[in-house]
Amino acid sequence: MSVSLKRNIIANFIGSSWATVMSLVFIPLYIHFMGIEAYGLVGFFLVLQGAFSLLDMGLSATLSREMARLSVQPDRAQEMRDLSRTLEIIYWAIAVVIGLVVMTFASTITHRWLHAGQLSTETVKRAIALMGLTLVLQWPFSLYSGGLMGLQRQVLLNGFNAIMATLRGGGAVLILWLISPTIQAFFIWQIIVSALRAVLIALLFWRSLPSIDETATFKINLFRNLWRFMTGMAGISAMTMILGQVDKIILSKMLSLKMFGYYTLATMAASIVGFMATPFFFAIYPRLTQLVALGKHDELKELYHRSCQTVSVLVLPTSMVVALFSREILFIWTMNHITTDNTSLILSILVIGGGLSGLLYLPYILQLAYGWTRLTFYISSLSVLFLVPFIIFMTTKYGATGAAIGWIVLNMGYLLFAIPIIHRRLLPGEQWRWYREDVSYPLLAALVIVGLGRWLIHGQMSAPVTGIAVLSVYVTALAIAALAAPLVRAQIMGIAHRLRVTYGV
Repeated sequence: MSVSLKRNIIANFIGSSWATVMSLVFIPLYIHFMGIEAYGLVGFFLVLQGAFSLLDMGLSATLSREMARLSVQPDRAQEMRDLSRTLEIIYWAIAVVIGLVVMTFASTITHRWLHAGQLSTETVKRAIALMGLTLVLQWPFSLYSGGLMGLQRQVLLNGFNAIMATLRGGGAVLILWLISPTIQAFFIWQIIVSALRAVLIALLFWRSLPSIDETATFKINLFRNLWRFMTGMAGISAMTMILGQVDKIILSKMLSLKMFGYYTLATMAASIVGFMATPFFFAIYPRLTQLVALGKHDELKELYHRSCQTVSVLVLPTSMVVALFSREILFIWTMNHITTDNTSLILSILVIGGGLSGLLYLPYILQLAYGWTRLTFYISSLSVLFLVPFIIFMTTKYGATGAAIGWIVLNMGYLLFAIPIIHRRLLPGEQWRWYREDVSYPLLAALVIVGLGRWLIHGQMSAPVTGIAVLSVYVTALAIAALAAPLVRAQIMGIAHRLRVTYGV
């Protein structure tokens, strides 16, 4: 693994970890100042944000892939800049349309979709209108960040994201505390931060592109060689949006804003698993794309398995600890028994599904690196046909808990049916190595440690002691899972050997 790739992975991991901390640490304060029903509106904003990702149409993924591909080819600087300008103009136009649609239908959404209790109709309507303006300013961020990832400016991007996440979350708490504890004040602050972030990320991206004398221009003909990949990514984006947001869309209609707030809280807590795998997605994707372009198959295969094992080591112990200790973790986090009672079971189910989903990140990246999008689109389409009626039925019967079960069923299907097809097409002969070494070894090792910890830790402990005990179980599970994964263990042993040689340790 190259030094630059290691640096990118570390930067992504630190950046994602900090963003996760910033997104999670302030949630109990949001609920404290605004109430759980108002936080339900924050959850609905996340639904809108995810739903409108459909309109990305694969543009950000295309820019990321093309920046990675063109950056290793000489004399393509002008094409890089022209493509960036073309996609930028299209993306901002889409952002304006999104904002206008949300603001236009704010009243309709308030009266016909959401089920507010204590919040007035006017408060909800104004909040939704503010969501529309926030979306306009947040929307282009995906394009610019995708471009920076493709250019492998990931250290820069993660440093920027860490600063903005701190400003967004910390500033919102100060606004709610010192100025106005209302949902309107919350979204006004989001608008201010989003405007600042949009301007700065655009400047960072354009300054990272190769410098040439000619001006970047809009050239629609650049799509000619990209249409196949873009069409596939557009289809995948549509299915990913539906799969990622269908539970929240359905629940925002079927549940009260209060109960939807609890589900949103559980979703945010469960997202920690995704954040463990995301750094590898952004760091490995450009490098795999380059290896495919250069035809270095053996190097690609080694990097793929090493990355899969590392993701398993990070994701599996995390999901197991959160699932089995959800009640303890939620109470330490929120210090609220009512919130814990309403959220813990939903969190346990969601985080198991999230752990299974995390294992699929690298196989998905492998498909994108080869430009093979058809399989993911077909499987996602079938998944939507299954998941929508399943969630509606389960929500009707069992509420939010029933909806969460869908994620476990869905991701188990991916692991059983999609993984063999991916490896047979792209890495023949590597399927069973993936199941055995990349997943099963760290899975079984972590399961033994976390299961033993659950048996030993009882409910009579104080919150601080419980927190230390759960953290100890987590660290131990991480260490044992790392030693159980062959390539991760070899890397650890290599580091230990170099330390002994260098420092006599």
